[in-house]
Amino acid sequence: MAGATPSFLGAAEWQVVEARADAGAAWVTSRLEFFRSPLWMKQFPFAHTVEITHRLQDGVLEVRTRIQNLSLEPMPVSIGFHPYFQLTDSPRDDWTIAVGARTQWLLAENKIPTGETQPIERLFPDPQAVVLKDYHLDHVLSDLVRDAHGRAVMSVKGHAQRVDVSVGPNYRAVVIYAPGPDRSFICFEPMAGITNAMNAAHKGLYKELQSIPAGGTWEESFWVRPSGF
Repeated sequence: MAGATPSFLGAAEWQVVEARADAGAAWVTSRLEFFRSPLWMKQFPFAHTVEITHRLQDGVLEVRTRIQNLSLEPMPVSIGFHPYFQLTDSPRDDWTIAVGARTQWLLAENKIPTGETQPIERLFPDPQAVVLKDYHLDHVLSDLVRDAHGRAVMSVKGHAQRVDVSVGPNYRAVVIYAPGPDRSFICFEPMAGITNAMNAAHKGLYKELQSIPAGGTWEESFWVRPSGF
């Protein structure tokens, strides 16, 4: 999850460290101590921990991630999530999406960014009213459009149902995955950096790779807000 490591969301090493509820919310926090696995450390030699808190409050799910760098040098971060969303009041071809981004990264055949970019309008003439039936999407977007709180929003809407996904300022990119009419889902994927961010940064193709100072932390949230269900 952090750095160049594979997905760990299904790893048995996760431990629940808190599960609570009060009058306004319910939440659970899980912790992964990455540094305890020699195999993982061989792949990505930065000792760190990851804590993820899922909080449900006022009908909104917040997913908050905190990474602590326990190593003695700065640790690069390229974490991302791959949530799937589906509307049930209409077929995929009737869905519209709104995209809060300004830039599309052009991809090679292996779906890795080449370093070339283009304005989002070359992909979506109107990014706030994209008819999904016209697209098969697996696209990397950046230069996110932020509100006063630093959040960027991606949305999908059916006849009455809608899902808004907001990402905080430390999520610098979003991948949108909606492969075709025979697969009725869409993914808005919060990403700390573009796909292959570390290698792209090493080649000088990407300037927004984040890092955590020795002993420091990286923390950010994304929010899922459904309506009309």
